[in-house]
Amino acid sequence: MFSAFDYAMMARALAVAERGRCITTPNPFVGCVIVKHGRIIGEGFTQKGGRPHAEAMALEACTESPEGATVYSTLEPCSLHPKSRGPACSDLLIKARVARVISALHDPFHGVNGAGHDNLRNAGIRVEMGLMQAEAARSLKAFLARVTRGRPWLTLKVAATLDGKTALANGESKWITSADARRDVHRMRAEACAVMTGIGTLMTDDPELTVRDVLCDRQPLRVLLDSRLDVADSARILQGGNTLIATATGSAERIAALEARGIKVMKVETETVKGKVDLEKMMQQLGARGLNNVMVETGAKLNASLLSAGMVDEIVAYVAPSIFGDDARGLFALPELKNLDQRTKLKVSDVRQVGPDLRITAQVLKAE
Repeated sequence: MFSAFDYAMMARALAVAERGRCITTPNPFVGCVIVKHGRIIGEGFTQKGGRPHAEAMALEACTESPEGATVYSTLEPCSLHPKSRGPACSDLLIKARVARVISALHDPFHGVNGAGHDNLRNAGIRVEMGLMQAEAARSLKAFLARVTRGRPWLTLKVAATLDGKTALANGESKWITSADARRDVHRMRAEACAVMTGIGTLMTDDPELTVRDVLCDRQPLRVLLDSRLDVADSARILQGGNTLIATATGSAERIAALEARGIKVMKVETETVKGKVDLEKMMQQLGARGLNNVMVETGAKLNASLLSAGMVDEIVAYVAPSIFGDDARGLFALPELKNLDQRTKLKVSDVRQVGPDLRITAQVLKAE
C-alpha cells in the first residue's frame, strides 16, 4: 500500500513535528510535508499555542503550486467544529487542490474524529491512513490519552541511588544525581504541560518547578497538590504566577487571598479519607483544562498515592551509582505486600546513560 518513498516522507513529517513538541499545548504537535513530482515543496509544524496548524504552515511554505501534490501529515487534518479558531486544514487542502493525503493517525478529538478525512474524500481527494501509525501514536501519546480518557498522561520522575534511596535518614538529598541528569530533568519539564508536586515536598525543598537549565519557549504550568492550603505565602512556587493549586478543604478566605495574587485554585472533591484530594477527579479536572501531560516531582507518600490510585502512566527513574543503605528514605511509601501478585509491574521502554547516571523509562502495566 505504501512505498519506501512514502515511509521516508512520513518519517520526515514526524521529525518536523518534533520542532513543536514543547510549544503547542493544548493542541498536539503535528508535522506536515507536501511533495510534488518526488520533491518536497513545503513543510510545516503546529505553532506555539496550537495555531496555525501544521498543514496551514506547510501550504504557506510551498515553493510552487500544491495542486496535484501528496500531503503527509502525522495526524488527521482538522475539520470545522465549534472550537475552531481559523479555517479548517481539510478545507485549506481542498482549496489547494491537492491529490492525495496520507495521515499517520486518526484524530480522536470529538471536534474532528474522522470528519477531516470525510471532508477530503467528499472533495474527491484520495485519503490513506495508518502509515507509521505506531511511531506517531508514541509521539502523541499524551494528547491521545487526554482526548480518549479525559485525563493527562502522567509521568512520575524519581531520582535514587542504586539501592533505591532518595535521601539520607536526616533528609539530606542534594545532590544524588549529577548535573547532567538534573539538566535532563529540566528538558523533561520543558516538554511537559504541567509540573506537579505535593505540599510535603514543598515544605521540605521549596522548589520553583521552572525550566532553567535548557532553552524554553513556554514555561509549564506549576501545580501544587495542597489539600488544606498550607502553602506559605513566601513559597517560591507562588512567585511569578503560572501556578495552580489543587485543594480539597481550603477556606474561601484563603482561596480569595491566593487568587488576588494571580494564583489559580482548583477545588477537588475529597476521597473516602476525609480531607484528601480525590486523585482521579483531580486528574480529570486537569484534563478538562487542556493539559496533555503532567510531570510529577514529589516525595514517597504522593508517589505511592498516585501509583496506588492508578494515575501513573510512566516512571522515569534516574539511578545514581551510589548506595545509601537501609536507614535512608525510599521511593514509594507503599504498604507491605503479602505476595508477589500484588507488585506493580512495569515495562521498560528505554535505558540510557546520562552523565554518570542511568535513566530508566518504564510504563506502568495496568491490572487486567
